[in-house]
Amino acid sequence: MTAFTTFLRRTTLGTVMGTAIATAIASPGLAEDLPRLKAALYMSGTVAWEVDTIQHNGFDRDAGFQMEVMDIAGGAAGRVALAGGEVDMIVADWLWVATQRAEGKDYVFIPYSKAVGGLYVGKDSTAQTLADLAGAKIGIAGGPNDKSWLILRAYAQQEMDFDLAGQSEQVFGAPPLIFKSALSGEVDGAINFWHFGAKMEASGMRLLASTSEAALALGLNPETPLLGYVLTGDFVRNNPEIVEGMVRASRRAKDLLASDPAAWDRLRDKMRAKTDAQFEALKAGWIAGIPAPGPVSREDASKMLAIMASLGGADLVGKATTLPEGLFYEPAS
Repeated sequence: MTAFTTFLRRTTLGTVMGTAIATAIASPGLAEDLPRLKAALYMSGTVAWEVDTIQHNGFDRDAGFQMEVMDIAGGAAGRVALAGGEVDMIVADWLWVATQRAEGKDYVFIPYSKAVGGLYVGKDSTAQTLADLAGAKIGIAGGPNDKSWLILRAYAQQEMDFDLAGQSEQVFGAPPLIFKSALSGEVDGAINFWHFGAKMEASGMRLLASTSEAALALGLNPETPLLGYVLTGDFVRNNPEIVEGMVRASRRAKDLLASDPAAWDRLRDKMRAKTDAQFEALKAGWIAGIPAPGPVSREDASKMLAIMASLGGADLVGKATTLPEGLFYEPAS
């Protein structure tokens, strides 16, 4: 019994996995004699919009491979699946990949998105800067080492000499909970994943501080992609055609979604947008998060890692005090 099988038996993911496998078997496209790329992805998240576009338009098959997707309940399940060899690919941020490489795990990162959020306040809030949140209650998706929270803390300290963490109350929770708390006014401000931020803004909340602008003020390059597809080094070395095919399929999906509104109309149900304003905000946010083609700048990534290490310490970056070699995918020459 593998570690991932044990994990599935202890959670409700077994049902999800069975559904995913049944769907894969029933899919006519899988009858083609193409090599497979097995991915464990959270298909209720924004990655689903790109993956669905790839599969619907046959961009994977055009690139010479067949993408098989296992729908999972969250990032932790994907990481277990990748570590157990059950799948070839997941989505994670490169800071996590850096910590894994520093521990000796041979994982490789392919950029997917540079989208980040910010701190939002209610439309009636009088706050104009982060320093105006002294004594406020701030809802934060995730935990104390959320990247946006750390960057905004550093920005407030540098630009305003304001201890955002020390002079406010923090409430940590799952993204949907923080979203509801923000809309109901239970918190004075909220930091959430970018797509929830887009929904908050579409619902009348106001962006007080952008993570991208804060990063720029700290000397970071906000164009550095944070999220990406993660594969094992063995898979990358043994299947260069599939990996290159995935890179091409991903870019074709991005280009289509950036240029064709009809491609979004087909995805609207998956986006769970309750209003036209939310739908348009999600589209705009996703497109704005498309990273430029080409390799990730090691210099820019090194600066980000250094700041994250200084703010989050070993709890965030583990032993990755410097940027590990081989972290970012580079095509074979």
